[in-house]
Amino acid sequence: MNQTPRTVNRILLGLFGLILMLAGGLAMALGVPAVARWWQTTAAQAGEAIDGVLDATTLAGQRDSWLWIVVALLMVLLVILMLAWVANQGKGRSGTLAYDDDADPVPGSVTINAAVAEQALKAALSERVDLVNSAVSTYEFRGKPALKVRVFPRQGVAPYVVAEEVSTLVAALDEVLGVQTPVLISVSSGARSRFTRAERVR
Repeated sequence: MNQTPRTVNRILLGLFGLILMLAGGLAMALGVPAVARWWQTTAAQAGEAIDGVLDATTLAGQRDSWLWIVVALLMVLLVILMLAWVANQGKGRSGTLAYDDDADPVPGSVTINAAVAEQALKAALSERVDLVNSAVSTYEFRGKPALKVRVFPRQGVAPYVVAEEVSTLVAALDEVLGVQTPVLISVSSGARSRFTRAERVR
């Protein structure tokens, strides 16, 4: 529902995972004498090749290579890309649930803050003994605000029952506020839901 770049995240996680697997496999393979000898020979040859490239790209009147400047610029670019990637995580949150600037019958505008719906639903859900936890947030969906209600029912509670009762709460909220808001209801489970005992009411 939010604008998190999930495809890019999955690709990056896959690449990082592959790199770590290759590094781990190489580290384990170095325990084999033949692979260890190959690695020493290859590393020595690679070091000589790098030294040759650095000597061939030395700045005029200097002892250092201009490749280090390129490496530094690439590192700065990498940091900028990482900051942009972090900034794009979880985008799409909205602070406004509804807005009306109709001038009939009185000129002016009416704005309903997203916190009104979030706190109302959160308070109603917190009173339920069949839920371990709940979370309510507002996002922009196709240019309009929409609610995301995530609930964590206790073990043994039917998910469809929870979804229906949450839908009833949302319908009641729409009647009170006078606006109909798209809602995504997410019924999740976690370790806390599995290991928390339901409270008994006598």
